[in-house]
Amino acid sequence: MAESAQAKAVAAHGDGTRRDFLVLTAVALGGIGAAAAAWPLISSMNPAKDTLAAGAPVDIDISHLQPGQQLVVLWRSRPIFIVNRTPDELKTLQDPATAGQLRDAASAILQQPDYAKNWHRSIKPELLVLVGICTHLGCIPSFVPTPGGSLGSNWPGGYFCPCHGSRYDLAGRVFAGVPAPFNLPVPPYNFVSDTVVRIGENPAGSTFDLNSVQQL
Repeated sequence: MAESAQAKAVAAHGDGTRRDFLVLTAVALGGIGAAAAAWPLISSMNPAKDTLAAGAPVDIDISHLQPGQQLVVLWRSRPIFIVNRTPDELKTLQDPATAGQLRDAASAILQQPDYAKNWHRSIKPELLVLVGICTHLGCIPSFVPTPGGSLGSNWPGGYFCPCHGSRYDLAGRVFAGVPAPFNLPVPPYNFVSDTVVRIGENPAGSTFDLNSVQQL
């Protein structure tokens, strides 16, 4: 199944440039075991070593990213999740019932820049950008956007870490009562255009540094 998903991703983005080095981790749905299967594929698509070593910003073409889909890219050797959230998913993020299950629903702890300290934790409500590393022990959470299912009737959709059971909603906000102590970090980023997001560079006027977050 992993090979089939990879083939579809290559076919869909075959005309893209290597600069995008996009890896399709999950299209609409992501299985709980997706992280383990996806990491070797992500690693194989690393940008140039000198680019990673310098921590230079990278531009990502998101023109093919449909509502409900996630892309994973590498920046500074870290997986970066980019999600195009649907209107229904955005409504769920604002639901008091969902917020009541979260440890830091208002993003009070410094795990994001000021421009992402809002209910959707992003510059544009529909487009989420996160560092895809669990704040418990550094595992890679799986993208599980569909509510309910094997994660229970109260599951609103989000991220599940198969290593120790930590859960995050589709804004990367951690649930209460799980091992992970903090929300998933938001990296510095901005939009070069409507279809290109630049990871590693803040919007004008911001000096946010990922090293300043509480925990990565």
